Amino acid sequence: MSLAIICPGKDPSPWIKVIQRNEPDLKIQVYPEITDPDAVEVVLVWQHPEGILSNFKNLKLVSSMGAGVDHILRDKSISKDLPIVRIVDDRLTWSMTNYVVMGVLNFHRQIVRYQTDQKRKVWDMSNPEIPVKVGVMGVGALGYDVLDKLDYLDFPVFGLGFSEKEDFKFPYFTKDNIDDFLKEINVLVCLLPLTPETEGILNSELFGKCQPGTFLINVARGKHLVEKDLLQALDDGLISGALLDVYQTEPLPKDHPFWNEERIILTPHIASVTNPEAAAPQVLENIRRLNANEDLLNVVNRKRGY
Repeated sequence: MSLAIICPGKDPSPWIKVIQRNEPDLKIQVYPEITDPDAVEVVLVWQHPEGILSNFKNLKLVSSMGAGVDHILRDKSISKDLPIVRIVDDRLTWSMTNYVVMGVLNFHRQIVRYQTDQKRKVWDMSNPEIPVKVGVMGVGALGYDVLDKLDYLDFPVFGLGFSEKEDFKFPYFTKDNIDDFLKEINVLVCLLPLTPETEGILNSELFGKCQPGTFLINVARGKHLVEKDLLQALDDGLISGALLDVYQTEPLPKDHPFWNEERIILTPHIASVTNPEAAAPQVLENIRRLNANEDLLNVVNRKRGY
């Protein structure tokens, strides 16, 4: 058998290095130089060209290079019987939580305001803290950890999800009560999985239900956000600012209006980056389990989208 790595625009060499160190006999083929597609039984993918997996007649497993799988699930050519797995790494959670906490603290302590004051040589000690109540949309492993760490810092926190939960540690709302959720908070964090139900959820209708001046943090997927609606919400005062790590098109086009919008802080999809040293062994373990006919790790529920 062989493993095919398909990740256009992404350097596969760190993955190859770890895989070869741990399994030197495993044959690896890297897109677009795949010379023996019939030998491929496992693919490791990120943003693969849609439909390309149909070239592998003996494919038995699709593995995402990260925690996200929307790039796989949108490919309707993939057989419904083909298992899909993803990476689960505590370090991903640690990085994501640190990023969100950084964003919340920067808003709370108005760091952007003071950076602007510094450039203008303005000394303004008024209102040094903005009272913050944080709502996290998406309370899986990542979202729960964000809530837990912010709660530890004594910030009021609220969670929102798309299913009922019992004995949840923090105040919790379902999608049917999103209006009540938005009334409680002034920092909105999106950590939802991308599904047909959540695509475009950060839109003008939602912003209109937010408390005026709410701060938005989107670290989930760019397709959650209707970008023109955010710009309008900023002008209307519904949203006071945003910290964005993901976008509809990546890299962000040079002519995109976000670049020149002072109320938006941009980072280039770096909130939580998969580490091949931690992730590649998971891929190899699933290959071993596949060959041994054992249960796979971190199998994706296609209906849920994660």
